[in-house]
Amino acid sequence: MVRDKTPSAQETFMQMAQAAGLRKRVLVTIGILILARLGVFIPVPGIDRIAFQRAITDSNLANLVGFLDYFTGRGLSTLGIFALGIIPFINASIIMQLLTAALPSLENLQKNEGEAGRRKLAQITRYVTLGLALLQTSGIAILVNNYAINPGPLFIAQTILALTAGAMFVMWAGELITERGVGNGASLLIFLSIVSVLPRNLGQTIEQAQTGDRSFVYGVVILLLVFLVMIVGIVFVQEGQRRIPIISARRQVGRRLYLEKSSYLPLRLNQGGVLPIIFASTVFLLPVFLGNLFPGNNILISIANYLRPGTWAYVLVYLLLILFFSYFYASIIVNPEDMSKNLKKMGASVPGIRPGKATTEYIERVLNRLTFLGAIFLGLVAIIPTAVEGATDVRTFQGLGATSLLILVGVAIDTAKQIQTYVISQRYEGMVKE
Repeated sequence: MVRDKTPSAQETFMQMAQAAGLRKRVLVTIGILILARLGVFIPVPGIDRIAFQRAITDSNLANLVGFLDYFTGRGLSTLGIFALGIIPFINASIIMQLLTAALPSLENLQKNEGEAGRRKLAQITRYVTLGLALLQTSGIAILVNNYAINPGPLFIAQTILALTAGAMFVMWAGELITERGVGNGASLLIFLSIVSVLPRNLGQTIEQAQTGDRSFVYGVVILLLVFLVMIVGIVFVQEGQRRIPIISARRQVGRRLYLEKSSYLPLRLNQGGVLPIIFASTVFLLPVFLGNLFPGNNILISIANYLRPGTWAYVLVYLLLILFFSYFYASIIVNPEDMSKNLKKMGASVPGIRPGKATTEYIERVLNRLTFLGAIFLGLVAIIPTAVEGATDVRTFQGLGATSLLILVGVAIDTAKQIQTYVISQRYEGMVKE
């Protein structure tokens, strides 16, 4: 019996319900996600929440909290024990990727030490996560100390301990999903945080549309259409790749002659995914965060005002930062020289290109062009939703922009692919039993 390569939606849902292994993984994933979500609503004790809610309506602090709330499921604005969510682990993972590319000892662990090296890198990542969590929770504790019922060193220490313990628990939950569930745990936790904020924003939009004028309704329709077009574009770009043709040389083993085999070397259009936008957004949020920690610093305040969303300086600097981080991250992920050496070792070559230095230069040219196109797309995705929000005066989706859309679409595609992989494996197990 001939079966389709890609399982249908009906077959996928049937396997999720009937196959014990896949069903268990799905239930473990759902259970851990629910547990992680409940932790957002367990409050950190000793805080005057009314005074804190009034404070975060301030324009400067509201931008920072509003952006981070999309990655913590409103944990930061409600100050639950999972207020930081998976953010420290994500930051630690990014730092470790950068250090692995820069430090030969870490690169050796990743490439040459096998499973033991990867376990050691994972352990180092956990220690870096703990350090970042302590640093970030210290900043939050100092910031909310002004809104504590009994402010002082004891309150700061208790808040740091509670928030750090919550961040480490969320990290463990993400690793547990990756190991025993379906999909990447850290990505699914961010996905859950973003999705959990959407119903509230949709409710506010519907409520304002019912009480507002027709221009607001038209603005909402235009904004939703822009989001839909962006989602379609993100799917195409996330899945888009340039396939460089490769031909393997003829080999003779004994009396048998193996003919040339053609294949391809895939290079993704968007190598960095959402990371260039996250890096660029972090650069913009840094003056705002430091300005709230040091309110008397006029330099930080002027920088934050000069680079506020909607200005030409904001758009220009944002695009340049996205372009810079796209090239920076692509240079870390893809090494044309290593690719050229590996092709030469395998006896393969690109048609019309000499092996060695010529192949390296060719891959570099292709990679630079792809990175430029991917960076331009990321810049458009980052700027257009904000520009449309400003033009239509629809502010209820504030914070749902390029980063959130890229994460939602990317995680959904990756998780669906992993579930399809499990379904295909179950399919082959059934064929063996038959």
